Amino acid sequence: MLLLLSLIRMPVINVEDLTDKDKAVMEVNQLKVEVKLERWKTSKCCEEIKDYIQEGVEEDTLVKGISEEKNPFKEKGGCVIC
Repeated sequence: MLLLLSLIRMPVINVEDLTDKDKAVMEVNQLKVEVKLERWKTSKCCEEIKDYIQEGVEEDTLVKGISEEKNPFKEKGGCVIC
């Protein structure tokens, strides 16, 4: 899998070395990609995100916390200062 990721790595482009024409071509190409994206209303996205969160609330450790038995960061002993 790692080899596959290294094969599809995008080349690094130093924008400062590009001409104004090259920068404009890149911007136009990016806008062509963005114009094809499906747009959703924010209200629809928010509803879907809320539903997704509510479906997984029982397993979400950020909501219900970590049990003392499974918490790797719990204090093992108190500190006594004399």
